[in-house]
Amino acid sequence: MAEKVYVCVGTKKGLFLLSASKGRDKFQVAGPYLAGQIVYDAYLDTRGKPTVLAAGLSWWWGAKVFRSPNLGKTFDQTKTAPEFGKKDKDKRTLKNVWSLTPGNGKRDLWAGVEPASLFYSPDLGDSWESIRGLNDHKDHSAWNPGNGGLALHSIIPDGDRISIAISAAGHYRSDDGGKTWTAKNQGVPAGFNPEDKWPRIGQCVHKIAAHPGVPGRMYMQNHGGVDDLPDTSVLRSDDYGDTWQPIAKGLPGDFGFPVVSHPHCPDTAYVMPLEPPTRASFGGKPAVYRTENAGKSWKKLTKGLPKKDAWFTVLRDGMCADTLPKAGIYFGTTGGEVWASADDGESWKQIAEHLPPIYSVKASVVR
Repeated sequence: MAEKVYVCVGTKKGLFLLSASKGRDKFQVAGPYLAGQIVYDAYLDTRGKPTVLAAGLSWWWGAKVFRSPNLGKTFDQTKTAPEFGKKDKDKRTLKNVWSLTPGNGKRDLWAGVEPASLFYSPDLGDSWESIRGLNDHKDHSAWNPGNGGLALHSIIPDGDRISIAISAAGHYRSDDGGKTWTAKNQGVPAGFNPEDKWPRIGQCVHKIAAHPGVPGRMYMQNHGGVDDLPDTSVLRSDDYGDTWQPIAKGLPGDFGFPVVSHPHCPDTAYVMPLEPPTRASFGGKPAVYRTENAGKSWKKLTKGLPKKDAWFTVLRDGMCADTLPKAGIYFGTTGGEVWASADDGESWKQIAEHLPPIYSVKASVVR
């Protein structure tokens, strides 16, 4: 079977599936699937038979997890959704599923939800376990929602070590498979908090990404944007998040949502800075920035992107990379456009337009 790239695009009005050969010259657009539902996250799981996993939110039926074993031809709801039970300390109810992340096994799955909590499934979503070490953490009552809600949006499983990020609580890590959790925010500021700009918890982390090839290497997109704490919107850790160092010097401003680690090069990462007041491209001129030296310097990548009057907003899960040797980089905008690069970000082309507002973009390669 020839290699093929699939890009799952979660939108305000359903899921779209884009596909192309490994050359990525032309993408076919299929959908909408789960029409009318808000799809905050979706990806194609390739650990066995390729299966699309999607987190859907219906105003009538609530938040559910859906699977398609046939690339979108049919979708079935999993037997259960992440749910709070009697063993959870308070009377939380599931508001939304923000993140679906494959585990390290063949069928295990993690879900980050709102209100900020973590769930684990051993069977691709048919059953769920509440990770009460985090969900009932002593810090829980001090967590406050960011502008988008109290969302657990980033999950990085690495054996018994699991890292997560919550907006607006910060980065937490477990070293014992989820039994106990510790806040790991040393070096991460909360510039929006005039009373304590360097708190133990309460940072509005927008996204974290890791590179499995270098133990401990992580990148963070943080809510920066204050004059007395410059260059702190993007940070790097080399010790699994024990400490964080600012690496945003050279970027046009201190705000952005996504951060993407290159699939092959641990010193390479991508961000898309946005104007703090508008949450859109600086001056209406969109640009992706790439570092190839772990944040010492950044290169502005604009070839093929609009030169003016393009006020792109790319959300925390709206940017990703595929795993082909010459990595493809993708991003989707709240204006319903999907852009792709087949050469590590050097040049860009639009591969979909006129979609509903885009919340997530995730690429997979089927071999």
